[in-house]
Amino acid sequence: MDAAHRHSIKVAFHIQPYKGRTDQSMHDNIRYIIDRYGKHAAFYRFRTSTGEVLPIFYIYDSYLTPSESWAELLTAKGSRSIRGTPYDGIFLALIVEERHKYDILASGFNGVYTYFASNGFSFGSSHQNWKAIKAFCDTNNLLFIPSVGPGYIDTAVRPWNNHNTRNRVNGRYYETSLQAALSIRPEIVTITSFNQWHEGTQIERAVPKKTVTRLYLDYQPNQPDHFLQLTRQWAETFNKEKDKWLM
Repeated sequence: MDAAHRHSIKVAFHIQPYKGRTDQSMHDNIRYIIDRYGKHAAFYRFRTSTGEVLPIFYIYDSYLTPSESWAELLTAKGSRSIRGTPYDGIFLALIVEERHKYDILASGFNGVYTYFASNGFSFGSSHQNWKAIKAFCDTNNLLFIPSVGPGYIDTAVRPWNNHNTRNRVNGRYYETSLQAALSIRPEIVTITSFNQWHEGTQIERAVPKKTVTRLYLDYQPNQPDHFLQLTRQWAETFNKEKDKWLM
């Protein structure tokens, strides 16, 4: 958190599934995170359309927990409700399949994100479905946060999964994803990922490198920071566009 603050970066938490993740354990996790880090200058808070300023929590594989359990934590009437308490926040569910949207609504989540960088891998990560998901979210007062990526290749860790590989095409895949995201006018866009090398979704600086067991992908013939430069350009475009949408 201190390092992030030195570089003017804010930190939000992405909570993975773990053995025994329940509404009760999540309640404890949220309390711990906010008690421990909530006052830190680098702790990210988001201003909602109603003017509230709340932390954001991304809940990965949220569909593994039944909506009745999430509702105990995330709805005002829940037995462990964090709503209206110092531990309230914006809780985002992962939308993988189309049917998940109804469970997400019943659970009391504030919105959804799509995570996967491979267009077509899941219902949620398919660009062609974003307009419909956004419409559903708008109707139900949910945030829709599309996740974009620069490409995808995870065959070093999942040799059977080559049908989900997506070539970077020197940055064109990334720009296509970003264009698809911006076209639905989202409030937030997430990027998968900064440095998830084993799934080939990293955008951090990269130089050619080869070990005995692995050839790392680089961005040649482009510069090592090619994907950071693209990210900067699109972030600037996104900010300008957002100003126009709000006028």
